[in-house]
Amino acid sequence: MTDIRAYLRFLPISAQKVRLVVDLVRGKDANEALDLLRFVPNRAAQPVLKLLKSAVANAEENFGISRDDLYVATIYADEAPTRKWRRFGARGRFKPILRRSSHVTVILREREA
Repeated sequence: MTDIRAYLRFLPISAQKVRLVVDLVRGKDANEALDLLRFVPNRAAQPVLKLLKSAVANAEENFGISRDDLYVATIYADEAPTRKWRRFGARGRFKPILRRSSHVTVILREREA
């Protein structure tokens, strides 16, 4: 059994927000996951949808596996580097702004017949 992997690195959305979307599709069939993500209103849904489409295309093209046999075995979002920005506040204080980003990994597997 082969694992089909796809990575999305340095996505400029915090891992916490991406996890809300990622949790929806874990364990689902690939087609069902694609349909579900198309209608999720979160901003993180579009990049995750694109990543999943890429993984399915890799499976079909490189391994010759039909998309009907695939399911999302594992999918997770990790923290990526945080960009730190300066904002100066009242009384000479320093207000840091943290621009968080994330790495998303998806692993598809073929359903056993």
